[in-house]
Amino acid sequence: MAVKIRLKRMGSKGKPFYRIVVADSHFPRDGRNIEEIGYYDPTKNPSEIVVDREKVDEWIKKGAQPTDSVKSLLARK
Repeated sequence: MAVKIRLKRMGSKGKPFYRIVVADSHFPRDGRNIEEIGYYDPTKNPSEIVVDREKVDEWIKKGAQPTDSVKSLLARK
């Protein structure tokens, strides 16, 4: 099972809101996830990023791979 840490798009058209989730790479982008570990709201100024670093580190130790977009968000946080 290839596990990824990625963004799950929420919100309405033109007002995106993302949850940072751990999901199997075979699941659809907005489908089932294993665990929610944070969120990202780009509509606020400045954009709001909330992440549980302990859970992120725990999942990375278990072998989960963050996507490029999540890597950049974690670097900003």
